[in-house]
Amino acid sequence: MHPGTVDIAITFADGVPIYRQIVTQILCQIASGVRESDEALPSIRVLAQELKVAPNTIAKVYDELEAAGAVRKRRGFGTFVSSQAMDDERRRLVEQRIDALLAEARQLNFTAEALLTLIHRRPAFIP
Repeated sequence: MHPGTVDIAITFADGVPIYRQIVTQILCQIASGVRESDEALPSIRVLAQELKVAPNTIAKVYDELEAAGAVRKRRGFGTFVSSQAMDDERRRLVEQRIDALLAEARQLNFTAEALLTLIHRRPAFIP
């Protein structure tokens, strides 16, 4: 994906703040490898124009991504995907799903052993 290319869809129906939608989609692009390590993100002005949002919204997005360690800013050069971001973000997404599974399993009175047995029986299990 080139720095000027944006594949982000903003919706107003679900009530999720615009900046949050953009952050989430960029993190997913990083985790899936669509955005590569050290790749430049569009400038604040360019991304704001492409998404038809205020530049302050994109500045907030980039600040949040930087705080999460997903990107790094280089003064005068732009904002770049962190070299560690892809692995970190993939791990974070899987951990979120595991946490949700564990919470639901706990509510349904599954033991850890029973849950692991179910996981190992799944055809998509990765040994």
